[in-house]
Amino acid sequence: MGRRLQELREASGLKRDEAGRMLRVTGATVRRMEMAEVALKIPYVQVLLSAYGVPEEEIAGFVRLVEEANEPGWWQRFHDVLPDWFSLYVSLEGAASIIRSYEPHFVPGLLQTESYARAVLAAGTVGQAGAEEIARHASLRMARQKLLTGDRPPHLWVIMEETVLQRPVSIHSEVMADQLDHLLAVAEYDHITLQIAEFSAGPHPGTYAPFVLFRFAEPELPDMVYTEYLTGALYLDSRAEVAAHLEVLDHMATGAASAQRTREMILARRADF
Repeated sequence: MGRRLQELREASGLKRDEAGRMLRVTGATVRRMEMAEVALKIPYVQVLLSAYGVPEEEIAGFVRLVEEANEPGWWQRFHDVLPDWFSLYVSLEGAASIIRSYEPHFVPGLLQTESYARAVLAAGTVGQAGAEEIARHASLRMARQKLLTGDRPPHLWVIMEETVLQRPVSIHSEVMADQLDHLLAVAEYDHITLQIAEFSAGPHPGTYAPFVLFRFAEPELPDMVYTEYLTGALYLDSRAEVAAHLEVLDHMATGAASAQRTREMILARRADF
């Protein structure tokens, strides 16, 4: 929402200081609103949108979205284990109508079983988290999955490297067996598409890092891309960067195994257990 405010301001030709004077605040406050560093105050938003020349009916829709954005999320009860940089991700995930992701290493969190999630989380902590904290992280991951079985689930389209099927995450074989069974089950959902990028297909333009592209039903909200690194994450929303990631996803989807072929590969791997 902050990014959209910035785009509307720039389209109107106003500087931040000029917008701030309309609100009797500094240009720095307007910047913090646009950078999502502070909550959006509805009276401020209404004044700004009117000054930017936005029609009344569109202002009403924008205000409705701001009201929803200001509501505390269910994930706040996990504040003790939820990094600040990941809170926005959970919010975007819950609001998106389409979620497209590329995962080179593990089954995506939305599709993990609890035992698989615990194994992955334990491996990633490098001794920095105890069993209780890992359990809390796993509980958060399971809670996020409820959006896939709700009344209006997003369409989830996942491309995973074949490595994901081959990499064991636990010494207990039933962990991987249960995870593969779960993938076979969710692949039957109409709103979930799974594809495997096969080794035999060779390299593709996405082989850098995992990333997720969010698309929203509301036309006011632009697509956004999320990508992680070891200690944090990046949220990309410039049109050029989002377009580049979308093009890569489309390219990979064309070259990856079909949904049917993916199911056959999962079944073949399941037979190993």
